[in-house]
Amino acid sequence: MRVLVGYSSDDRGADALALAALVVRAAGASLVAANVHPPPWPARGPGSVDAEWVAYLKGESQAALAEAAEALAASDVPESVVTLRVHSHRGSGRGLIEVARAVDADLIVIGSAPRGRRGRIAIGSTADQLLHGSPVPVLLAPRGYAGDPPDRFERMTVAYWHRRDADGPLSAAAEIATALGVPMRLLTLVLRPPGIAAKFKDVGGVLDRQAAQADEDLREAAARFAGGPPVERLTAVGTGVAKTLGGVDMLPGEVLACLSSHGGPLRKVFLGEGSGKIVRAAPCPVLLMPRGAAPGAPPGRETAG
Repeated sequence: MRVLVGYSSDDRGADALALAALVVRAAGASLVAANVHPPPWPARGPGSVDAEWVAYLKGESQAALAEAAEALAASDVPESVVTLRVHSHRGSGRGLIEVARAVDADLIVIGSAPRGRRGRIAIGSTADQLLHGSPVPVLLAPRGYAGDPPDRFERMTVAYWHRRDADGPLSAAAEIATALGVPMRLLTLVLRPPGIAAKFKDVGGVLDRQAAQADEDLREAAARFAGGPPVERLTAVGTGVAKTLGGVDMLPGEVLACLSSHGGPLRKVFLGEGSGKIVRAAPCPVLLMPRGAAPGAPPGRETAG
């Protein structure tokens, strides 16, 4: 596995680096730490740029990556598995996508936008670009993750809904769980619309039937991994994604995986309304899987599905 971490000299970069280091240690992966800086503005004359400004931007990126290398060494990540890369692009997220394709990354790790609540994930411009076009899974660190990271990963919970294109991403998530050395749990949220109980007398029966169908779907999904480690199943019933997810137990070393919206482009991450609510409500790192992802599929290449 090759991990790409987007690093900047701030708390967001520190959170991403702490999470990436944990992945590298758990999976025995190699790591590319990248800093994306903006391109220079054209100077006078066709095709010319301000050389001093270019040198400044590259120097800032190199200084940031030197900090990253020191932090990784302190996190027991061997220098031999770390590569540092400076890249220029107007959008940091789109720049990371370019780097991911160039280095054949299997996973991109970034931190939360700084405006988010501590322990939660806020979607900033970098994440927004990645979560609407990355060809490989994206792992997001909650704000403040570097302050008290777990010693190890303990479990991967996959937010699962039965649909036609779920097999590939589900199997790819299972491969990542195996690489991290953790068991997998399948979770389906059955949501009660707010205020519906006051209008419909049979709401309890409807929810019971939905929960029973969710249990059956989870059994079928778990059966795909027969012969491997046991897959835990959980159906959680509640009102709203945040409240329902808040009632689900999460271990200190939990990772919550979420499949991309079925309306997004094939082989790319696409953050839909439901998955976006899960990302913002999760109290742990969140892994977003590209739609149609299949185990062992080359990054950045689309195939017929």
